[in-house]
Amino acid sequence: MIDVENLTKRYGKTVAVDGLSFQVRPGQVTGFLGPNGAGKSTTMRMIIGLDRPTAGRATVLGRPYAAHAAPLCVLGALLEARSVHRGRSARNHLLALAQTHGIPARRVDEVLETVGLGKVAGRRAGGFSLGMGQRLGIAAALLGDPAVVMLDEPVNGLDPDGVRWIRTLLKDLAAEGRTVLVSSHLMSEMAVTAEHLVVVGRGRLLADTTVSELIASVAVSRVLVRSPDATALRDALVSTGATVTGREPGLLDVDGATPESIGELAARSGLVLHELTPRRASLEEAFMELTEGQGL
Repeated sequence: MIDVENLTKRYGKTVAVDGLSFQVRPGQVTGFLGPNGAGKSTTMRMIIGLDRPTAGRATVLGRPYAAHAAPLCVLGALLEARSVHRGRSARNHLLALAQTHGIPARRVDEVLETVGLGKVAGRRAGGFSLGMGQRLGIAAALLGDPAVVMLDEPVNGLDPDGVRWIRTLLKDLAAEGRTVLVSSHLMSEMAVTAEHLVVVGRGRLLADTTVSELIASVAVSRVLVRSPDATALRDALVSTGATVTGREPGLLDVDGATPESIGELAARSGLVLHELTPRRASLEEAFMELTEGQGL
């Protein structure tokens, strides 16, 4: 578990993180979301002791990260994929990390295979593409077989197969009972990967909730309507105060009316309906509504 309590970080007069509190629990993928400049990376850096809090504290499994005898075996983190010795091979980079914790060389080979770098383990990390660098960073995070995994934008630079791979990996880690915290700007990925969300804006907590609860909180009442009588139906709906836009001939997007009321109106007016589909809000829409005005 990661426990963040009243965490604050100031840089002069600038408040990067402002009294932030939340918990990341084991057994599920928790998405860490927020606009650029919201304080996500700073918070993650404070969790592993790279930045010192101005106030508050962050603990991992009940202790500050640095207080653990073997930190890599407690929490594995990917914060900056390019933080490698460019002249070292991928294997030697991981081997150097392993030797600081007495981790055997066979574990290095295991994680290289896990992330798909087994065949290029002897290549210099400085020549890796962004996607390969991401995979190497994830290998480093998994090296100590940690109970907690924390990844900052892990899908950056990955191709579609790589994105699907990291999605499966995160779910598998959570299914094993590990604590998984992952930040991403890709709402479509968070919608299918995360179960819980921590959303921040300007260093403050905006939401600590499930994906489904956040989406349900958004007041979107749009209905997709398909009808050969679309023009007449549009006029009838507008007269009731609904907002109607047309995507293409015969297809309407209706905001401000329920499917039931649209169906009843069409029946009273003798208009034919071919489709009447409530449109559920997306995670991206919910995120944008929640964080409006919270960016840089």
